[in-house]
Amino acid sequence: MRKYTRLIIAISTVSLLTSCANLSSGNLFSHYSAQNKGVYQAVEAGRYSKAVEALPEHNIAGTILDNMERGRVYYLDQKYADSMASFQKSDQAVKKWQNQPVVSISDTATDIGSLAANDNLNEYQPADYELGFLHLYLGLNYLNKNDLTGALVEMRQANQVQMKARQDRASELKSAQKQMQSEGISPNLGSVLANYPNAGKVLGEVQNAYLFYLSALLYETSGDLNDAYVDYRRALAVMPDNQQVINGTIRVANMLGMNQDLQLLLKRYGQPKTMQKDQARVIVIEEEGEVEARQEWKLSLPLYSSSGGAIYSLSLPYYPKVEPERFSPLRLNDKKLPTDKLVNVNAMAENDLSERLPTIIIRQALRIYAKDQIRREAAAKGGEISNLILNLWNTFTEQADTRSWQTLPRNVYTASRFVKAGEQSVNVAGRDYEFNVKAGHTALVWISRQGGSAVIWHKQLGRLE
Repeated sequence: MRKYTRLIIAISTVSLLTSCANLSSGNLFSHYSAQNKGVYQAVEAGRYSKAVEALPEHNIAGTILDNMERGRVYYLDQKYADSMASFQKSDQAVKKWQNQPVVSISDTATDIGSLAANDNLNEYQPADYELGFLHLYLGLNYLNKNDLTGALVEMRQANQVQMKARQDRASELKSAQKQMQSEGISPNLGSVLANYPNAGKVLGEVQNAYLFYLSALLYETSGDLNDAYVDYRRALAVMPDNQQVINGTIRVANMLGMNQDLQLLLKRYGQPKTMQKDQARVIVIEEEGEVEARQEWKLSLPLYSSSGGAIYSLSLPYYPKVEPERFSPLRLNDKKLPTDKLVNVNAMAENDLSERLPTIIIRQALRIYAKDQIRREAAAKGGEISNLILNLWNTFTEQADTRSWQTLPRNVYTASRFVKAGEQSVNVAGRDYEFNVKAGHTALVWISRQGGSAVIWHKQLGRLE
């Protein structure tokens, strides 16, 4: 009878802890990357319909992240209505999260539960780069519906996220700029024109040139040249060697009569080619691969006290070094189309994790202390059986927080070419995609490639001088 009493005490302790969890029970015993593996592998292989089938029926990471993943997977499977609905749910959940008080009773309860189990029980806090991509893909959904106004609203939202990210990391960017200057590296022209810190690759880990470039293109399409020029300069500050960004910046500076800026741009980059009367322009934005998923690193740590010994698991997330998938070159009208990198999403994800790691490590130390206190109390009341159960609880519930938006592309590239007006053909993943563009006009071709598959569509942007 006494043994059963001890067992009940231990189980009651476990029940009390799990009652704080606001996520699925799977988060107690399995980390996010393991639970999301089926979706991740299907996208990586370019099996988009299979990825849709693998989506969990219920949230495993909370409304924000789960709907980001759903929205992206539906988008790749060209289920645009479902994609839009998922991204909107995520956006609504983000707004609700952002409007919460700094500390709430529910957060405190969840926090207690996470200290006794793992950080997966905390509400997911999306990274700035993920929020930027959320608005970017909402914008692309609007663009699919030929709703330029709706797309521009999302671009403005994305730019607000970018501004906040820059402000939050102002000291880090300034420090990187000073280091570059001390090494004799002169600032890039985009940083000067946009009044951005010249922080080299550090800036590219914080600011998303994909957002800036797409935003600039859409502003230019709408005739809002001032806002277009602002975002072209921002993109140039982040990716000063991207030829399409350079061309766009020079093109709009010329249309606005920004003669002083134009002189600097032409001196730095030279005179770009101009479109002939019988020609049209094709601009390509190409996403490639899939960002790396965080993995779990575990270490067993034995602790001993007068109440007995226990082995605690330390679990930390990390990004493995994996060679990225290589893709065959794009071809436009049977000619190879060289591309320029626009953003390295992997670098943004790794930077976000490095920023979070100090907090994660501190919480690991607090959790070991909290778990050991619980174990000691249970052992004092329930003896060996309670101590054994709590040891098992400590071992199996310690899971690294590997949550992140895992279906984002790994890299994004751009390309452009003047072509003879009329019928055009882009060859990608063994497939020919054909479209028409009028003389003097510009067509945007959007591509996302994973495995041996590709999603592709185009939009007419009209006259971009």
